[in-house]
Amino acid sequence: MKRRLDGFVWVGLGVALLLALFLSPFASTSPESLEKIAEAKRFPQKGEAWKFWEHAPFSDYTLPWIKNAKVSTALSGLVGTLAIFFITLGIGKVIKKR
Repeated sequence: MKRRLDGFVWVGLGVALLLALFLSPFASTSPESLEKIAEAKRFPQKGEAWKFWEHAPFSDYTLPWIKNAKVSTALSGLVGTLAIFFITLGIGKVIKKR
């Protein structure tokens, strides 16, 4: 059973990585509903005072050192998917030990 579950997890990761890599460059560039409401309520201006976001590694879902926007978005999606997978895997191992 464990081997079968492991295979399912790795296949799921592979599918998620393929989706992140090949579909994320085609995501809509127009703001989502939550972002539109935040702009209407002037939240972005209030958040600009908080300088933490200036150093965010994936600001606007791109990698700043890659000039091609589609490649940058695809790699950002790939790295983000891997990061969430391994964070979740680590939390699962910690919980399993208890």
